[in-house]
Amino acid sequence: MANEKLFNEFEPISTEKWEEVIQKDLKGADYERKLVWRTDEGFKVRPYYRAEDLKDIDYLNALPNEFPYTRSTKITDNAWEIVQEITEEDLVKANQIAIESVKGGATTLSLNVKNVQTTDDWGKLLHGIDLNRVGIQLRHATSYLGIVKSFIAYLDEQKFDKKQIKGDVNFDAIAYCLSHAQFYHSQNEDLQEIIELVKLTASMPHFKVINIQGILLHNGGATIVQELGYALGMANEYLAFATEHGLTIDQIAEKMEFTFSISSNYFMEIAKLRAARLLWATMLEQYHPQNDNGYQIRLNSVASTWNMTIYDPYVNMLRNTTEGMSAALGGADAITLQPFDAAYKDNDEFSRRMSRNPQIILKEESYFDKVVDPAAGSYYIENLTDSIAENAWKLFQSVESEGGIINLILRGDIQKAIEESCQKRNMNIATRKYILLGTNQYPNINESMLDKLGDKKEAKPCAGLKTYRGAAAFEELRLATEKYAQTHGRPKVFLLKIGNLAMRQARAGFVTNFFGCAGYEILDNTGFATVDEGIKAAEAVKADIIVICSSDEEYATLGIEAAKAAKAKGFIFIVAGNPTDSIEALKAAGTDDFIHVKTNVLDCLQHYNSLLLK
Repeated sequence: MANEKLFNEFEPISTEKWEEVIQKDLKGADYERKLVWRTDEGFKVRPYYRAEDLKDIDYLNALPNEFPYTRSTKITDNAWEIVQEITEEDLVKANQIAIESVKGGATTLSLNVKNVQTTDDWGKLLHGIDLNRVGIQLRHATSYLGIVKSFIAYLDEQKFDKKQIKGDVNFDAIAYCLSHAQFYHSQNEDLQEIIELVKLTASMPHFKVINIQGILLHNGGATIVQELGYALGMANEYLAFATEHGLTIDQIAEKMEFTFSISSNYFMEIAKLRAARLLWATMLEQYHPQNDNGYQIRLNSVASTWNMTIYDPYVNMLRNTTEGMSAALGGADAITLQPFDAAYKDNDEFSRRMSRNPQIILKEESYFDKVVDPAAGSYYIENLTDSIAENAWKLFQSVESEGGIINLILRGDIQKAIEESCQKRNMNIATRKYILLGTNQYPNINESMLDKLGDKKEAKPCAGLKTYRGAAAFEELRLATEKYAQTHGRPKVFLLKIGNLAMRQARAGFVTNFFGCAGYEILDNTGFATVDEGIKAAEAVKADIIVICSSDEEYATLGIEAAKAAKAKGFIFIVAGNPTDSIEALKAAGTDDFIHVKTNVLDCLQHYNSLLLK
C-alpha cells in the first residue's frame, strides 16, 4: 500500500477528452477568441496546460544553481535583500532616514549620492551604518567613476574589508543614451569607463559596477519581451566592448547585474525573472567563460511606477504586495517596493515603512524566503518562462543582426518600437481592457486629491525614451474637474433610470463608474415611472448631463421620448448602451452620445471636460 500511487483506481483523462468537453461547453463559440489569451508580447497563452506541455522544455531537469540557472542561483533558501530607496539629497537627513530604515527591516540602502564628493561627505551619509552587514546601492552620481574612487577611499579610511562590501552603482551608459538620445560624453569615452570601474573594484567581488536598466524600458511602455530582449542587447554591448579592450569575459561578467521593473501581471513577472537568468546564461555561454561566477547574474527588482496612481493611492499598497510576491517567487536577489504615495509627493516615514513591511510579511509570516524556486514544475509558469525566453531571444537576435542596440538607439528604432507598445498599453487603459483600480474603473467618486499633491520634484523631460505612468491622462482629467469644482461645483450627471429593473440598475452602475473616472457628481435615484418625471427631476437638481438607463428594447420608445424631452430643455442627452436597432432613431431624436463597454472612456471624458469645464 505504501508504494501505491494515490488515485491509481481512477482512469487518466486524455487532453482530447478534455477538449471535447470544452468544445461542448462552448456551444459553437470560437475557442481561440473565448479561451486563448494573446499577450502584449505577441504569443498565445492557452487556457490550461498539462504535463505533456513540458516535454520540449529542456532546462527542467537542472537543479537550482545549475546551468542555465533558470531556477536561480540560490541553494539553501530563497532569501533576498529588502531595499530601502532614499532619495533625500541632504546627507545628514539621508543618514537619519538610513538608520531608521535599517532598524525597520531594510537590509540594503539605495542612496542618493549626488552631493557626495569627499570622505567627509561619506562619513555624514554613512555614519552608524555597518557596511559589513548592510548592502549599499549608489544612485544619482554625476560621475560614477569619481563616486567609486571616493567610496573606496572612505572604505580604506574606515578600515572596512572591501571583500565583504555588497552593493552596486547605477552605471549604464547605454541606458543614458536611450533616455537622452546621446551619450554623456561620447560612446567610446562612456564605455571606456566600464574598463576603469571593473579594474578599480577588482578587490570587491560583491560590488557590481554595470547595472543594466531594464526598468527604464518597462516604465517607457515596453512589453516584457522588449524589456528582456533589449536589456540583453545592452548587456551584450558591454561584454563585447570590454573583451575587445583587454578584460576577460569573467572579469566583466562578474561585475554586471540587471535591474528589472516588476508590474502587477503576477505570473508573467514571475516567469520574466526566471527567463532573464536563462537568457543571460545562454548568451554568456557564447563567450566561453572560464568559471561559473559570471553565469550567476544578480537580479534587482523594483516595483513598477508605470501602474502607480494618484487617486485611491492605498491601492498602490496592494500593487506593491503582489509585485513583491512576483519578485520573490521569481527569485530576485534584491527587491525595492515603491512608497504608495510616490506618484504625488515625496515619501515620509510612514510611506517608507509601508514600502518595507510587505516584504517583511512575505518573509516572516508567509515564508517566501524558505523555498528555492517555488514556481518550479508549474505547467503554466514553466510554459510562460519558455515562451517569454523564446520570444525575447528572437528579439535579441534581431537586434544583433541589425548592428546591435547602440546602433538602433542612435537611429531611434528602439524608441519607436517601445513607443508603439506604449500606445497599445495606453489604448488598453483608455478602453478599460487594462484596469487601474480607482482610476479608470471603480473610482471613489467623492475622493479629493488636489489638496494632497505635494511639492514632488519631477524629473526633467529627456530627448530620448520617456517614462510615464499609465494613469496620468485619467488623473489629468480628474484634477481638472477638482480645480473647476472649487469655484463652480462639479459637473452633474443625472441617471434617468426607467423600465426594466435589472437592466436599468446594471447600466446605472456602469454610468456611475464611467463618469466617476472624471470626478463628476452622479445623481442617482430609485427610478421613474415616466420620462416626464425623470426630466423634471433632472431640472430640479440642475443636471448637466442626463443618461438614460434602461434596456435596448425600451430605448426604441422610452429612449426616443426622453431624447426629445431632454434636448427641448437644453440637456446633454446620453444613452447607456449600444442599441444597434434604434441608434439612428435615437440620434434623430437628439441623442448626443452612446456609452458602452467598447467606448474609449478617456476620449469620451476628455470631450465632456472640454464642453463642461469652461
